[in-house]
Amino acid sequence: MNVEDMIMISIDDHVVEPPDMFKNHVPEKYKDEAPKSIPDENGYEKWWFQGNSMGTVGLNAVVGWPNEEWGLNPATFAEMRPGAYDIHERIKDMDRNGILSSMCFPSFAGFSARYFQEAKDKDLALIMLKAYNDWHIDEWCTAYPGRMIPCAILPVWNPQDLVDEVKRVAAKGVKAVTMPELPHLQGLPSYHDLEYWGPFFETISELEVVMCLHIGQGFGAIKGAPDAPIDNMIILATQVSTFAAQDLLWGGAMTKYPDLKIAWSEAGIGWIPFYLDRCDRHYTNQRWLGHDFGGKLPSEIFREHSLACYVTDPTALKVRHDIGVDIIAWECDYPHSDSIWPNAPEFVNAEMKGSGVPDDEVHKILWENTTRFFGLDPFKHIAKEDATVGALRARSPEVDTTIRSKHEWRKLYDLRQKAAQNA
Repeated sequence: MNVEDMIMISIDDHVVEPPDMFKNHVPEKYKDEAPKSIPDENGYEKWWFQGNSMGTVGLNAVVGWPNEEWGLNPATFAEMRPGAYDIHERIKDMDRNGILSSMCFPSFAGFSARYFQEAKDKDLALIMLKAYNDWHIDEWCTAYPGRMIPCAILPVWNPQDLVDEVKRVAAKGVKAVTMPELPHLQGLPSYHDLEYWGPFFETISELEVVMCLHIGQGFGAIKGAPDAPIDNMIILATQVSTFAAQDLLWGGAMTKYPDLKIAWSEAGIGWIPFYLDRCDRHYTNQRWLGHDFGGKLPSEIFREHSLACYVTDPTALKVRHDIGVDIIAWECDYPHSDSIWPNAPEFVNAEMKGSGVPDDEVHKILWENTTRFFGLDPFKHIAKEDATVGALRARSPEVDTTIRSKHEWRKLYDLRQKAAQNA
């Protein structure tokens, strides 16, 4: 395939929330109680709310840094490439990378809204969670129509509020919500408890909203050696998705709610063939356990409900038909350390060729499966001929892709701040 003709949608990226995000979305009487981004003694911003704090870990925004500076140390806005937190700069970076549309997961709020769940005042936490969603939907995602796919966070600590917020954001056009992989790890009922989660599953099924299970919340399931390096967690993170899949598939949710849609965000796809083979073998061999999948194999049920998302997985792409080529979707992961920028089209094209993926299947994986699964019209705001890698790159030819140290980014940040003050 000609790289210039590719169309690319990233179904997993991230936003580092800007300090003023709550400014326009919190009711006046609660503004003083809203989460606030406050620099610590070292200049690193942390979000504070009801005594809890959360900062940005370096690996979450290292795009544009030299690899040797990556790490788990805190990061500040001044050190980041502006596309991490500035929507206007993000769109330019997307243009340079040939990305038509992007779904951005939260940073400080957590993929499972744990930041708000841990607040003592749950009524106030709900107000702020709604404000967060309104900022994400009404500012970040509407600034450039057709470029951002909204994904809401939810009040998982209260079943009724959970359903109500799904309905509220769905009415605003949201097609995706981010949920915990393993809710029991944060003190909630597991997904086996359909009395607790059933109304939620039923609501998102009826409204055709996708449940995104992004790796990260379930890290607590990895009980590794206490002296193991951080490599263990990073490499094994995607394996947690098998735990979540097991709870939802064998716990009954996928069977009871046939219209339930689940995206395995940043989970990779290499685990799926073995997992499904193991499920089918177990089901047919261990019939004494009495599981009933309605005349289907577990693998069939899984594929009916799932979108399997990956950044790079050349070996798994070679067995893509064992996974299900119609349920695989690509993601960029900007601005995290796994992200492919600014040459994602070239990287992806080479990986596809190396794995023997024909052009029609490239289209499926890069955008067709995603838009079908989420019910999106990718060309509603941008004509198809203007959505290609070549056309998007022509929109922002001036994007600077220079790799800079954190210190250099700080200098540029200071210059921008002074220029803004003098404007």
